[in-house]
Amino acid sequence: MLSRRNRLLLFKLLSLFSVVRGYNILVITLAQYLASIFILSPQTSLREVVLDLNLFLIVTASGLVIASGYIINNFYDAEKDLINKPRKSMLDRLVSQRFKLTTYFILNFLAVLAASYISFRAVLFFSSYIFGIWLYSHKLKRVPLLGNLVSASLAIAPFFVVFVYYGNFETVIFVHALFLFLLILAREMIKDLENMAGDMAQNYKTIPILYGPKVSKVIIGFLIVLTLAPALLLIKSFDVGYMYLYFMACIVLLGLFIILLWGARGKKHYVWLHNILKFIIVSGVISILLIDVDLVINRIL
Repeated sequence: MLSRRNRLLLFKLLSLFSVVRGYNILVITLAQYLASIFILSPQTSLREVVLDLNLFLIVTASGLVIASGYIINNFYDAEKDLINKPRKSMLDRLVSQRFKLTTYFILNFLAVLAASYISFRAVLFFSSYIFGIWLYSHKLKRVPLLGNLVSASLAIAPFFVVFVYYGNFETVIFVHALFLFLLILAREMIKDLENMAGDMAQNYKTIPILYGPKVSKVIIGFLIVLTLAPALLLIKSFDVGYMYLYFMACIVLLGLFIILLWGARGKKHYVWLHNILKFIIVSGVISILLIDVDLVINRIL
């Protein structure tokens, strides 16, 4: 049996993991490595990619900055989350605000330190990334639409830095990026519908608050229709291996999403819609393996 002190320590560790969304960071880390192995450098040996110190530092710095970003976002949204996410907030509050801020600065320092080993340009990128996340959390997230656009851009930034590292700017990569960006943007706007109660209490000026849920649904529906364009393009115009099955499944799920969107009336419905988009994004990470199944088998064996 754990002592009371050890149980409290365990709960605090779980609280910190909850604040930094550790599961999201693991997914992003996996996505960066899978993209590096199977998309950006398919001719490079698995050992060489995995043991590439610079890539490891890029992925590490990305994870540290994202973790710090979740902390500063949680810091500014503490009162709002008490309304929108009461159960999660109770867990998050096991760690003091002072400790969160201390951890925030330590993580950012370690991220810049890791970037400094790579190059001065990497330091500039991650310093700008840190500032961008802070500016979004402090100011921009309260600005309708702009906040959503900035949030989606910050979400795909870790993949952009890996593309730059490998110097791979093929058209297919930008089409993939557009597909992901539109999905994340739609997800951010669904979160605004989901969090209306807390946003109103904290005087946030989101689209559903300013113009109503119906206008927000029209914009989200339009974004989903736009998302179908890169999905169809990736199926018909580019060689994505068996990943075309993933994009075909996405088209079906997004069609279902639009139907459910128009019938959604409350937070419970918006949470389901949010989870559909989250499932599409996370399953897309694993589906990278389908681009070249033979390559996957050869590299595993």
